[in-house]
Amino acid sequence: MARLIILGSSSAVSDAEHDNTHFVLQGDHSVVLVDCGSNPVVKLRRFGIHYDQLTDMILTHFHPDHVYGVPMVLMHMWLLGRRRPLRVYGLHHCLERTEDMMSAFSWEDWPQFFPVAFHRIRSREAQLVLDNADFRITAWPVRHFNVPTTGLRIESKGSGKVIGYSCDTAPIPNVRRLAEGADILLHESAGYDPDGHSSAAEAGLIASEADCKRLVLIHYEVWDRDPTPLLDEARLSFDGPVELAIDFNVYDI
Repeated sequence: MARLIILGSSSAVSDAEHDNTHFVLQGDHSVVLVDCGSNPVVKLRRFGIHYDQLTDMILTHFHPDHVYGVPMVLMHMWLLGRRRPLRVYGLHHCLERTEDMMSAFSWEDWPQFFPVAFHRIRSREAQLVLDNADFRITAWPVRHFNVPTTGLRIESKGSGKVIGYSCDTAPIPNVRRLAEGADILLHESAGYDPDGHSSAAEAGLIASEADCKRLVLIHYEVWDRDPTPLLDEARLSFDGPVELAIDFNVYDI
């Protein structure tokens, strides 16, 4: 059975117990990393996932907390001897800067480096990102200040389950659309900001309007702060199950 593994759950300022938000989708034939905080190779090993099993990486937007691990994960796999190609997906704005970041490390001079293919996706509703034997993933433009950002709708082909991921965003209609009927909605709850973030109550309202079965709050503030009150805040607008995403939580999908 496919599973979704939370590798990090915090907003931009992490702490010792919460890494920055990123997660992995593990299927029978593929492993898809969504965003790249810290060093995912180490975390994947914790779940018995070999670095050579990583087939794809999706980058939602170019903010440090979502992409700073890219140089480390690529270097780590290269030094361990990876030769298998890796596919990386994202908006042009994000991938252009990611390639520039790697050029700053002169990665073109790293000997015997494995192939990395960058696939640019369009910023439009229900844009296909990838469609393989395990997952069908589409991207939806969301609002995160002035940075082009995409949320995701993930369909698990083995079970038919749907996961919505808001990414960092204000609560706009596209989030409700990508979450429509989702079995799990991963929704950020960094706090109210009409230009780029959502409160837990707004996340609950999206989950309710989209008729989601389960709401999992992610990308929440943790520095000198207890995030558990966010649960009651979300329950003001959503009467289904609500929980906090916690690092290393596993969801069967």
